Amino acid sequence: MSSTAAPTPGSGPPERARRHAMGLLARADAGALARLAAAFGDLPEAELVREPEIGTVMVRGRAGGAGEPFNLGEITVTRCSLRLAGGEVGHAWVEGRDRAKAHSAALFDALLQTQRAGEVRARVLAPLEGAEREKAGKRASRAETTRVEFFTMARGEE
Repeated sequence: MSSTAAPTPGSGPPERARRHAMGLLARADAGALARLAAAFGDLPEAELVREPEIGTVMVRGRAGGAGEPFNLGEITVTRCSLRLAGGEVGHAWVEGRDRAKAHSAALFDALLQTQRAGEVRARVLAPLEGAEREKAGKRASRAETTRVEFFTMARGEE
């Protein structure tokens, strides 16, 4: 009898890749995403399934990262869903009140389901990943400057 669990439906590589892409789009700086959308050029028209709307969601936390979950508080989010002419539906949830960012993120999510997916990955997702890595590197570098090395000295007689 095998102890491995059966894969969860919807958790295969394409779903993980889409989840990763949606996360990048949601975390992206609004100005950077707007510049990438403008530079992308020929963006298709899309029918709004759910126009960008602002609401709140409850954020949950865990004590120590592994403890019991608790309600930390609410944050403002903007969500948007749209449909391309080919039937592909894009969704986005972004933190804050930026309707344009939510619309752009949903449009790129929809384009990732088309023949232009490679173009979106190269011209939008790759720069966003690079910016995210650079930001993480700067944060780690700043944290490294505050690190304190501790050591113990032993007395010779004890």
